[in-house]
Amino acid sequence: VFQKWVNREISNFDYLIQLNTMAGRTYNDLAQYPVFPWILQDYTSEELDLNNPAVFRDLSKPIGVVNEKNAKTVKEKYENFEDPLGMIDKFHYGTHYSNAAGVMHYLIRVEPFTTLHIQLQSGRFDCADRQFHSIPATWQALMDNPNDVKELIPEFFYFPEFLENQNGFNLGQLQMSKEVVNDVVLPKWAHSPEDFIYKHRKALESEYVSAHLHEWIDLIFGYKQRGPAAVEALNVFYYCTYEGAVDLDALTDEKERKALEGMINNFGQTPCQL
Repeated sequence: VFQKWVNREISNFDYLIQLNTMAGRTYNDLAQYPVFPWILQDYTSEELDLNNPAVFRDLSKPIGVVNEKNAKTVKEKYENFEDPLGMIDKFHYGTHYSNAAGVMHYLIRVEPFTTLHIQLQSGRFDCADRQFHSIPATWQALMDNPNDVKELIPEFFYFPEFLENQNGFNLGQLQMSKEVVNDVVLPKWAHSPEDFIYKHRKALESEYVSAHLHEWIDLIFGYKQRGPAAVEALNVFYYCTYEGAVDLDALTDEKERKALEGMINNFGQTPCQL
């Protein structure tokens, strides 16, 4: 697969899907859903210029520190973390770039995810301000908040329907602006959900991304995923998210095991290292 990708016989999209599959990710498990990168950082221009490197996100950095000003906070958190029991390793992020709640967040407008979201929220929709209502606003929130580190899901590159409220769900209205949450608000350069998907997919297959995608792959699937390289890259997540970090079979206490399983499911999981 790697050789085919290097020779450009398969697309960036296909390569990412195959890496996800090899690392144990699947559409059948929300806790290990395929993970894709945010690739753009321009969601405000009238036109999207894919020949301009400045419109792309820096793929060499974890999403939590793409905004330089978050790096200091993230570093300090890691350096000052001390577990009195000595069980929990230091980490940069207490949340994860891919977890079940995040997948439902993006896919709330389409079933079965709508129902799953409602179940997660004890029988109702979460408050409107926390819904996925705008792509530019979601990106802005990521840049402002080092605790929000959601990457994307593959649907952002092929499935325009998830951006439309075709079922007419009542998702509430935003507190400040009183704006009703309906279809997802798109970047100015996208004239429709189909247009967004077309341009976003084009961006994924662009020359810039082809030249830099391996940097992101190193962080998610490769050598910067754990160990000293991960520490240096500000890419360490809560210990429960790593494969083999917890031996569930060794836990004899049923309650403790259930609690840990729940935690792993909620926190998300780091892919197997390839």
